[in-house]
Amino acid sequence: MTDIETGRLGDTAVPELYRSGRAKRNRSRNLRFAAYALGLTVIVGVGLFADWAKIADSYFDLERAKALFPDIITIAAKNTIVYTVFAFIGGVILGTSAALLRLSSIRPYRWVASIYIEIFRGLPALLTIIFVGFITPIALGIRFPKVFGVPTAGIVALSLVAGAYLAETIRAGIEGVPKGQVEAARSLGMTHGQTLRKVVVPQAFRIVIPPLTNELVLLLKDTALLSVLGVTPLTKELTAFARAEGSKGFNGTPLVIAGLLYLAITIPLTRLVAVLERRNKQSR
Repeated sequence: MTDIETGRLGDTAVPELYRSGRAKRNRSRNLRFAAYALGLTVIVGVGLFADWAKIADSYFDLERAKALFPDIITIAAKNTIVYTVFAFIGGVILGTSAALLRLSSIRPYRWVASIYIEIFRGLPALLTIIFVGFITPIALGIRFPKVFGVPTAGIVALSLVAGAYLAETIRAGIEGVPKGQVEAARSLGMTHGQTLRKVVVPQAFRIVIPPLTNELVLLLKDTALLSVLGVTPLTKELTAFARAEGSKGFNGTPLVIAGLLYLAITIPLTRLVAVLERRNKQSR
């Protein structure tokens, strides 16, 4: 046996290990300094040689930015929020249903849930939107109604995609509820349905609030894909609105403003996720 295997180190081993660790720390520190120096050089180079007047005119034209308001708020941002909220509600309903079916003792129910989850997690969201928004109305003669002035075809498509992802998250939350809680509820005379509805599902949602909020942020950004459906001026979301305005003179200012509005919505949500995660850890 070696000294390390027996837990004994020789007189020269400790200094050697110390020198090796110090050398690694020095290399890591030197690499960080090199990365900082390279980044600073790039920033200085861009600052010295960039055509700031052209950049300002192409991406930060104040006159073009002013012309976007208030429509970019009252139409585009409002529609984005409507698409997101209703698609998220639909996704939670579908995801909860699919999660419960996946955990069912009846095998056909598990098969149906698994097929739904695998299909809509495997397909690109854009393909699902095209299939629901273009192919389905033509093939089946379905006319999707509007909700708050926006067509529900995009909401249905995003709900299907979100539900498939949320199903696995909610299922993990349900399985994370201690079995003792279920046994206690059943010992009090609750039926299986009552136990799920009053004990298991509420606690499962408390566990999965942070990933649910993350999915809400992703869903908000996925609404940009709805621009492929050929929306009208009053049903445009932020990306479609910005693209249409940016094509007038091929200027990037509308896209920059739309990006800032996305950040104004998503950054508070991501901060909320961090707060919820901290509270979740503290309550355990």
